[in-house]
Amino acid sequence: MSNDDTNNAAIAERHPDLERLDCLVGTWDVTGGAVGTATYEWMDGRFFLIQHVELEQFGERVHGFEVIGHNQDFGSEPDAEIRSCFYGNMGDTLRYVYEVDGDILTSWGGEKGSPAFYRATFSPDGNVVSGDWVYPGGGGYSSTMTRRAG
Repeated sequence: MSNDDTNNAAIAERHPDLERLDCLVGTWDVTGGAVGTATYEWMDGRFFLIQHVELEQFGERVHGFEVIGHNQDFGSEPDAEIRSCFYGNMGDTLRYVYEVDGDILTSWGGEKGSPAFYRATFSPDGNVVSGDWVYPGGGGYSSTMTRRAG
């Protein structure tokens, strides 16, 4: 057995719930409380979805990327939740838990059930996602993403 065969045999099986994230793949124009673009693409192997953002929010330029998938520590099984970490140009690292249930997308800030979350609904054709960011204490904003053609 070659070294490549050994490495391939050790690769974890891809969790089937990752398929639900396919609805995000593409480049989106973002409007509402944040304005700009978000692009989602699968990393080779399709274990992780990568999001790149270029936004303006609250008068600040926000550029960053997010890695979305199942966390897996050394010698452990993958985490049951789809988790992510966003790395931004202002030094922030924001953690989320993603859920896609039918046409509803929820991104929980930190842990599932958090008082900070984004909940949005996909249009019937899947090319528009509209919802609200909700923050503790009543803050937040509406946001709509529209998929670019092509």
